Amino acid sequence: MVIRTIGIVGAGAMGTGIANVAAMAGYDVVLRDIDRAYVDRSLKNMDKFMARSVEKGKMSGEDRQAALARVQGTTQLEDLAKADFVIEAVLENMDLKKEIFQALDQLCRPEVILATNTSSMSITAIAAVTGRPDQVCGMHFFNPAPIMRLVEVIRGLQTSDETIAAARDLARTFGKTTIEVKKDSPGFVVNRIMIPQFIEAARLLQEGVASVEDIDTAVKLGLNYPMGPFELMDFTGVDISYYVMEYFADEFRNNQYAAPQIIKQMVRAKKLGKKTGEGFYQG
Repeated sequence: MVIRTIGIVGAGAMGTGIANVAAMAGYDVVLRDIDRAYVDRSLKNMDKFMARSVEKGKMSGEDRQAALARVQGTTQLEDLAKADFVIEAVLENMDLKKEIFQALDQLCRPEVILATNTSSMSITAIAAVTGRPDQVCGMHFFNPAPIMRLVEVIRGLQTSDETIAAARDLARTFGKTTIEVKKDSPGFVVNRIMIPQFIEAARLLQEGVASVEDIDTAVKLGLNYPMGPFELMDFTGVDISYYVMEYFADEFRNNQYAAPQIIKQMVRAKKLGKKTGEGFYQG
């Protein structure tokens, strides 16, 4: 199947980044969110990113205008019926993802592949609500999607070889490097390694072993990581890390994966609108 139009559900940071990458790679994009304000903000952010790319000499002004013209923003899920490949990038909420995939299964042509950008949740469970589980896979992009080079392509229990090959080929046209996650396991590869590091960093802080700044410095200089665990949690969102930790604890039935108390308190504070819930550095 020739892929010309890519549908993206969710105009948050990840959906915006994926739409940006797809448009710059020459694809037509239909970007959908439930609120027009989210869609407009996404289009504005894409324009800003591409403007910086022009300033840095990475693309021409003409290419920028052409890429932006290829993106259609919408609040109607029905507009994705013309898509040749769909990537879902909504909140990490299994019920919401299942609801969207059920709707997409009815809307999209039978040959269309449906991918989820979930960072940790079961591809098999999402695929099970569709009539095409062999054509459902994970495509986990990393934030910011236009910059980060990796895409994890994940198999569900029934995902076909053809679906995996198509998803990897698509990601490569975006200029990405792919890895195949052969087994549908919580967190896949990167988060399976990263989340325990976040947990141990939070425990070190909670126990008074070292400060936020010193733990980040230790990891950056001792392990040669570009960012420390607290910097990275602030960047991606402490609440997102919390939800992944709790998902791991439940899926693996192992409390070693449960969020440390300090992270739970920060997420609760954020829900209450308190500044201390914003992050390890911003709080």
